[in-house]
Amino acid sequence: MNRESRLLNLHQKLAEKGIDAIFISQPENRFYLSGFDGSSGYLLITQQDKILATDSRYIEQAKIQAPDYDIFKISGEVEDWFPGLVAELNSIRLGFEAGHITFAQYQQLTNTLSKTPSRLKFIPVEGVVESLRAIKEPEEIELITKAAEISDSAFEYIKDAIHAGMSEKEVAWEIEKFMRERGSQTVPFDIIVASGPNSALPHAKPTPRTIQSGEPIVIDIGGRVSGYSSDLSRTICLGSPDDTFRKVYDTVLGAQLAAAAIIKQGMTGEEADSLARMVIEQAGYGEAFGHALGHGVGLAPHESPRLGPNSSEHLVNSMVFTIEPGIYLNGWGGVRIEDLVVMEDGKIRVISKARKIGIGGV
Repeated sequence: MNRESRLLNLHQKLAEKGIDAIFISQPENRFYLSGFDGSSGYLLITQQDKILATDSRYIEQAKIQAPDYDIFKISGEVEDWFPGLVAELNSIRLGFEAGHITFAQYQQLTNTLSKTPSRLKFIPVEGVVESLRAIKEPEEIELITKAAEISDSAFEYIKDAIHAGMSEKEVAWEIEKFMRERGSQTVPFDIIVASGPNSALPHAKPTPRTIQSGEPIVIDIGGRVSGYSSDLSRTICLGSPDDTFRKVYDTVLGAQLAAAAIIKQGMTGEEADSLARMVIEQAGYGEAFGHALGHGVGLAPHESPRLGPNSSEHLVNSMVFTIEPGIYLNGWGGVRIEDLVVMEDGKIRVISKARKIGIGGV
């Protein structure tokens, strides 16, 4: 991956905002810019220098993973090492990631600066690196596709293995074990297996509830390869579904297919969302679709762009995101169908391959 070009793009973004340097604390942003995936560390990037600050546990790892960076060893509290890190900077505007640093951490940093002769100005910035990450390089799309292949195969496995009498937790563990055995790193988010009334909760956690025939089962899973995530949702029904399942499932599938067919480059996230939302509203379930249509996927399972009401982000080539309409009826259950897609040549290419079977099993 071309991290040098990423840095050039970062410098351009900073110049547009009148920022001279940036202090990176967000883990995915740190990895994106440096290649370092240790659990502790910061980047300080100026026009001239690239510095990776980490503690003694990760010094050797940092040298290997980020050979183009100067390594700065940190120890103790922030006030012990931060002045040394920025000692060469004076009278410049230093950006910090306002969406990641807590207020307490901000106070620590500013209090530390106030005790030094530095005339550094600490400036909050948001979404600078994240906006770069939203446009995927070919190598990133390849890794996301490999992660999607793992989650696809996991669904194909579980749709045949699942049966009435299993608990949600049992099914979730079978899925996670399958994905890990086939090369996934730690799963990027908690697997969702939600049956019956539990499936009316979009972010339900697996419970000991016993799965029964004739009810909706929402399965939401993701793999991870070399740090990059996938995201896939399918809804199935074991045995004979009721009329509500048939109507709700067909509505959600129609909304999802319509959005995938019509979304094109240049649309805003709000315009894309409206394509699916209109189908669901026309079927009389508008109030039951409470979340956004989709979100970006990459180093984080949820990142830019956002496809939802009030989203002014424009969808452009090389963005990877989900299309996941859903209908959730309290007391009955819910249906969500989610595919991972990439914008190519101005239109959608679907990455997910798992079949949308709806009804099946024993």
